[in-house]
Amino acid sequence: MDVFDQAASLINNSEKLVVFTGAGISTESGISDFRSPGGLWEKYDPSEFMFDKFLASEETRKRYWEMNQSLWPTIVEAQPNTAHIAIAELDQMGKLDCVITQNIDGLHQRAGAPDEKVIELHGTTLWVLCLNCAKRYPRQEIHDRVEAGNKAPYCDDCGGILKPATISFGQAMPERETREAENRSAKCDVFLVIGSSLVVYPAAQMPVLAKRGGAKLIILNMTPTPHDDYADLIIREKAGETMVQIMERLKV
Repeated sequence: MDVFDQAASLINNSEKLVVFTGAGISTESGISDFRSPGGLWEKYDPSEFMFDKFLASEETRKRYWEMNQSLWPTIVEAQPNTAHIAIAELDQMGKLDCVITQNIDGLHQRAGAPDEKVIELHGTTLWVLCLNCAKRYPRQEIHDRVEAGNKAPYCDDCGGILKPATISFGQAMPERETREAENRSAKCDVFLVIGSSLVVYPAAQMPVLAKRGGAKLIILNMTPTPHDDYADLIIREKAGETMVQIMERLKV
């Protein structure tokens, strides 16, 4: 029995499957991992964009928006890949409890995963929030505003600072999403990691909670992770190709 057969067997016998995704699933849609060679953190210093600095300095906000403007066209053009589609198919088969994602690109929902089953731990770049009154703006609207010369935009209603609805360094994790992810992880019976190095906390705590709850842990990632030692199955292959193989076996 190869690793694809083993993964398919575990998923087939699962009643509460949680899928956890990181940047490695979206790189196959053309969205680079910030930390990888050629990623944004080679061009920009992430310490520049600590949340307290963003709040304190308009110059920091201008630099932050400059960085985000460079990323936005890639997000707009990106399409869900076969791994995203496979996860949506798992939901259609009645297998998916939820997706917990570190990604901010909205590709799970575009692939067909129900919005209520996608827990976005690090927020979403598809919306912009006023940090004062919480008004939401479509990202494209604010993108166009910045492109037109408004380099550090403010809220139309209250004059508050606008920021993409993502979690920055030093910013508190979203309480509701974090609590829900912890709860779902602790109660699942199979926890499938796809494309995460499992080094960013508290997100990387989720597989630990799953194992403590008795779940089987499958890690699908191209490189080793700190949690490999207690995984039940490790697959060192590309996310899209692997999920195609697994789905073929599930559909037999």
